[in-house]
Amino acid sequence: MPLTRLVADAFGLATVTLGVLFIILSLLCIFQCGYFHIRIQRGALLQLGYFNGPWVTRIALILIAIWWTLGEAVRLTFLKKRLFSSLLWQKDVCKAYIISNLGFAEPCIFLSLGFLLHASLQKRESGTLSPRWNKRTIGYTLLFGVPVLVIQTLIVFFGPTFINKENSEGRTKMAKYFTRSYFLGQDDIICTYPLLSTILLGLFYTLLISYVACVGSRMLYFVINKGLRRRVYWLISSVLLLPSFRVLLLGFSVLPRPGNVSYETIVFLAFILMLSCMVVGIVFLVYYPVADSLALRDLGHNREMADLVPYDDYYYDGVSLIANQGNRDDARNSDASAKRGSISFRSMIRDEAAGADTEDAGFPRGVGALRIGSPPSGSSPSASKPMLPLREVPRY
Repeated sequence: MPLTRLVADAFGLATVTLGVLFIILSLLCIFQCGYFHIRIQRGALLQLGYFNGPWVTRIALILIAIWWTLGEAVRLTFLKKRLFSSLLWQKDVCKAYIISNLGFAEPCIFLSLGFLLHASLQKRESGTLSPRWNKRTIGYTLLFGVPVLVIQTLIVFFGPTFINKENSEGRTKMAKYFTRSYFLGQDDIICTYPLLSTILLGLFYTLLISYVACVGSRMLYFVINKGLRRRVYWLISSVLLLPSFRVLLLGFSVLPRPGNVSYETIVFLAFILMLSCMVVGIVFLVYYPVADSLALRDLGHNREMADLVPYDDYYYDGVSLIANQGNRDDARNSDASAKRGSISFRSMIRDEAAGADTEDAGFPRGVGALRIGSPPSGSSPSASKPMLPLREVPRY
């Protein structure tokens, strides 16, 4: 067997292994979200129901990520040959892969990440994290992803006909790699990335990265807790850098001959970058928030959970629960607050009603709900906005 075939099979085996591990992690997160939702519906964790508001969007994000992972496995040469013996079927698989992953899955994944980030800055009065918000978010994700899907479909199916059409001198208007989604090897079909599809994906990522950078800067401005700030840094950095490097690698994949060592290395590195970005997003936006919420069960045995009901929007990545001034010292010594990366019960969210105090402190009026920090010195618990009574907590 040629050396290039051995290298391609090795990269393919590593891709399948990493994909399986990612699917296991994704299924674990889905189970965790479902378990948390069931406990809330049964009333065991009713006070924490608001924190589980985006559970539908979280599960939708994970399912799309699993779909992307399966598509990456099917495009592999050594799997594609075993699943589809006909070369015509293998060509169709490569076309479907470009449309499915580059045209649907990747745009929807990053749109979902952006919407979840944006939701953490919204106020409760805006209806964020309600069942209606989940429906609108999924609808907007599909709506904004449709243009990319349509253009990718046109590039894959009609691009070679119109762009690669020969002129009077017998030359094509553009190089084949601009619209080529597959390459005919010795006895198999190798999936490639059309350069026009990569350029389109890069333009989409540019718009999305600009939006995420704006949202991330606001989040970093509001978050004071060091643990949460570290999580925000990791998440924002991953969304800003990893997709950009992935697009660059996919663009450079048109330079080497498809199927050789250089090509397989570039494609595998591009897969690693996308997979890493999805892992960071799912862990910080799905796993940690639910795990931090479930950690409150031990705290609920020691005192009334009604005192811990948040006033403002749900925490981002395990954002600190709103405790009153009297309960803050007790929570500092609790087991749940001692865990690294868990919820900090010592922080409070800025009281928007105390406009004079906040303006004197230099904070702008009417900003989002993620300003987390200790109350100003000299303030009393009575000056802050009262906690919501238990009967007013929405149940999702």
